Amino acid sequence: MMKISFIIVAYNAAGSMGALLGDLLAQTIAHEQIEALLVDSASTDATRQLMLDFAQKAPFAVKVLDNPRRWLASGINVALREATGDAIIRLDAHARIPADFLQNNLQALAHGEAIVGGCVAGGKPNTAWESVLRTVDTSRFCGGAAPFRNGGEARYVDTLAYALYRREVYDKVGFYDERLRRTEDNDMHYRMRMAGYRFYFSPDIISYHAARSTMRGQLRQKWGNGYWIGRTMHIQPRCFAPRHLVPAAFVLALIACALLCAASPLPLMLLLTAYLLCDLYFAVSGAFTQQSGRLLALATLPFLFPAVHVVYGAGTLAGLISRSE
Repeated sequence: MMKISFIIVAYNAAGSMGALLGDLLAQTIAHEQIEALLVDSASTDATRQLMLDFAQKAPFAVKVLDNPRRWLASGINVALREATGDAIIRLDAHARIPADFLQNNLQALAHGEAIVGGCVAGGKPNTAWESVLRTVDTSRFCGGAAPFRNGGEARYVDTLAYALYRREVYDKVGFYDERLRRTEDNDMHYRMRMAGYRFYFSPDIISYHAARSTMRGQLRQKWGNGYWIGRTMHIQPRCFAPRHLVPAAFVLALIACALLCAASPLPLMLLLTAYLLCDLYFAVSGAFTQQSGRLLALATLPFLFPAVHVVYGAGTLAGLISRSE
């Protein structure tokens, strides 16, 4: 009867959080095993009221908390200070989970692991364009290079999303670094690895993450992610895997090859040719995974992938040259 503290930190998420709260109600474990910690980050919509309404009807303990600083790291820390569970999990407000999600997490934890998680798949799209954007977000060529995005057999990996942690992990490692606004998990997971903990991936655990529904929203997100990778390099440079810095390296290579064009255009031509071959391969393979809108995907993915890479990489470089706080 291990008790789970289930954390949601939300800002203006009234339109999406209700579905996740419904998923939480449908979990197959006993209600006595669930404690919900709902943290509102100074929302200007009905998010906090939705939390309060849920607290009134939920068959398990619910705490509605406030995060006046608004950033995710500070919101998680607010919840951690109030959590009483034997294990802790945090999900984004726009995530979805099947009914056996928490049960499968507990089963994986029962094998003696301290940190467990599973595959985070793309959310169900409502239109052909949303399907294309989901492919951009989940493709190994673009946003889906992390091991938890790609499934596979049970194994240890370098990081997980929506992971379940034994309380002892946070007791040993401490709270999230509130200087970080996008990369708090990278830093925390590095500190956990340095403390001797391992991340166990179980293929039985699955959750769903909804991609941004517009390309503008995705590019804004990618810029912010890249920027905070660059900023975090001033604080905790060892917390990133090489994959996090590939877009920045690509943008630097483009700049360097462009400057060399005065002497010879060959380096730039070779770089663009190699990139184009990869771009077309992943665009075609991504298009044929679509259940609908394959022609739309074929026409747009070859342009969307490089847009994301350049924006992400430029964001990282901007973060690197910015002054650290």
